[in-house]
Amino acid sequence: MIDQAEKLRDIVNKKRESSNGSSSQKVNHLFPAANAAGHAKVITVTSGKGGVGKTSVTVNLAIALSQKGYRVVIIDADLGLSNIDVVFGIVPKYSLLDLINCNKGILDILCEGPNNIKFISGGSGVQELIHLDKNSLENFIANMSLLDHIADFILVDTGAGLSDTVMDFVISAEEVILVVTPEPTSITDAYAVVKTVARLKKDCNINVLINRADSEIEAKNVYNNFSTVSERFLSMKLNSIGYLPYDHSFTKSVKMQKPYILNYPKSNTSKMINDIADVFIKNNTEHTNFVQPGIKGFINRFVGLFTN
Repeated sequence: MIDQAEKLRDIVNKKRESSNGSSSQKVNHLFPAANAAGHAKVITVTSGKGGVGKTSVTVNLAIALSQKGYRVVIIDADLGLSNIDVVFGIVPKYSLLDLINCNKGILDILCEGPNNIKFISGGSGVQELIHLDKNSLENFIANMSLLDHIADFILVDTGAGLSDTVMDFVISAEEVILVVTPEPTSITDAYAVVKTVARLKKDCNINVLINRADSEIEAKNVYNNFSTVSERFLSMKLNSIGYLPYDHSFTKSVKMQKPYILNYPKSNTSKMINDIADVFIKNNTEHTNFVQPGIKGFINRFVGLFTN
């Protein structure tokens, strides 16, 4: 049932035994860099409403991290509108549902994206987790846990809004990126996200990214007002990780199904995306709120929210 999981463990063990760089081509493909921490940093990317550029932020941040030498896996966890494959122009052969049904292993469902990043199409798979028996759930956790061996960062692109599943993804992650635009509806809906998180988990590490701002001044004003209200009325301290400007080329890249950072690598917006990546690279060496970090801890926390 978990042949693929055992296969990946064998690859991991062979890599550990190989200290002279003579590992197989498959090992080099899966392990282009070492994971000194022994586990991946899991970052959930979310928003209060749709249409604020959440998926574009996820994809471009993933590529920025990959270009800096880190191994990145994206999990498309938007149950309603899975968009990672659309952005990449790639049709996945398998999804998370195939792993959950025990038909495939983690190696089977990993898709190749640009710049060596990998992604997993979620689809309806996440909803099926609540129906798994104990053995199937253990198989799922065992397979997903192996991502800690092949990734330094795992970005979870959630759906927008306040559904129980989205909130479970948010409070289970080590870091959260909340994407907000200067539009009043986006700010109001983002505040609703923070309010819900405040009720569930006060120490959730929420990083606010202002997207599509007309200027740095506008972005700072939006963040400062949003942060002040959240701290005053919800006792939630937020972190700013910067902003991305409104850029017509960003929209053009989405239509071309090619990430902006690859289309316009020398642009000011791409520089800002790289600056955001540097924030998480720095944070990756710092504290975590969880006893069990990595994707295994994330999955255990997420599953525990509806199995306890």
